[in-house]
Amino acid sequence: MKTWNITTPLTDSITILPTAGDTVYISGIIYTARDTAHKRLIEIMNQKKTLPFELKGQVIFFVGPTPPPPGYEIGSAGPTTSGRMDIFSPKLLDGGLKAMIGKGPRSMQVVESIVKNNALYLIAVGGIGALISKSIKKSTVIAFPELGTEAVRELEVDKLPTIVGIDVKGNDLYKRGPESYLSKIIK
Repeated sequence: MKTWNITTPLTDSITILPTAGDTVYISGIIYTARDTAHKRLIEIMNQKKTLPFELKGQVIFFVGPTPPPPGYEIGSAGPTTSGRMDIFSPKLLDGGLKAMIGKGPRSMQVVESIVKNNALYLIAVGGIGALISKSIKKSTVIAFPELGTEAVRELEVDKLPTIVGIDVKGNDLYKRGPESYLSKIIK
């Protein structure tokens, strides 16, 4: 397993490097969106209107951060379950999205779209939202403020820790990890 430091926006020359299980630290600008925001982004795309941010080369973090405590830019920023975004992810990937950050396995449709678009699915470990928030240097709501914590935010991050869950070849840590473990204990 390798460790990568990458900066947004992402390109194919960056996304082809990490493989499933590698550690990736992300720096630069990323965006947040959860279920309702994803639905709205797809509606905007279907209406051929302008999205609140350029999708090409971008990263979406599936998170609804808590309000910031005094002196902090953002509250706890733990990932939400990615499967809830599976119906929306292929269209966003086709639109230029290069990486998604969340937790949990993804559908076969999403895996196929990741491969087709040379994208990555990155895992942020659940339960360490307070630690993750320390990598977030700036947070600005840029769309759907009425959604509160689930509004779309632009985040400036510095070395946000993630693990490659699915790489550009479709290698899936959620499948490969258990298989590797079982092969070592069952002989």
